Amino acid sequence: MPQKRQKIQPLPSTDSLREPRPGTATNAGEAMPGATQRIVEAITTAIVERRLMPGTKLAEQKIADIFQVSRTLVRQALNQLSRDHLVTLEPARGAFVATPSIEEARQVFQVRLMLESAMLRQLCACITEPQIASLRAHLQQEREAVARVDVPGRTRLLADFHMVLARMLGNEVLADLLADLLSRSSLISLMYQSSHSAQHSQDDHVRLVDALEKRDARAAVRLMEQHIASVERNLRLDPKSPDLADVLRPLN
Repeated sequence: MPQKRQKIQPLPSTDSLREPRPGTATNAGEAMPGATQRIVEAITTAIVERRLMPGTKLAEQKIADIFQVSRTLVRQALNQLSRDHLVTLEPARGAFVATPSIEEARQVFQVRLMLESAMLRQLCACITEPQIASLRAHLQQEREAVARVDVPGRTRLLADFHMVLARMLGNEVLADLLADLLSRSSLISLMYQSSHSAQHSQDDHVRLVDALEKRDARAAVRLMEQHIASVERNLRLDPKSPDLADVLRPLN
């Protein structure tokens, strides 16, 4: 049976890969249940929080040493991340954090636009007051992280806002799909140098919750479409070809 894709979850560590828990076994036969998934979640969270850059080599032995598990379990984790398009496996070279293409970037944001617009239409029809209160609490955490310039924390919280919305519908398939897209969006933002500010995203989220509280589906969908379009627009997906005369002109 295929392994269930991980959801974006906060991790206590601020290192690129989480340190092993005390007492973690050191070989595959003794490995604690879920050891592979812990590695998957640690790498995914490091990508979402923009602490692992595209193209970074993921050395099996080093990861095995960090988590005190066998390379077999590390390989299983890297294979799962490869299926999730977060890692590229290259024969004779090893595993690397993926480097999404421009076309892949455009497709990811196109799918997000379709998926999250439909999600908001449905959510507006059934959202409850306790759920609105939960969203307000999440917004407060975002504000605090932005104000103290906690880059990993605010990046994770801003991404997780979309997951909070998905989970409110109680649809785990939707949550899994969105988790995958958000992780890939984080890689894309790193790869193509997003200039979309954290403060701008936080402001967008506040307006979205205001629309949800009013049960205004049209406004909520419009705001989400503008938000995702703005994030994509601020990526450098249209690099200009250099002028050879300028590039090759001898320096004085």
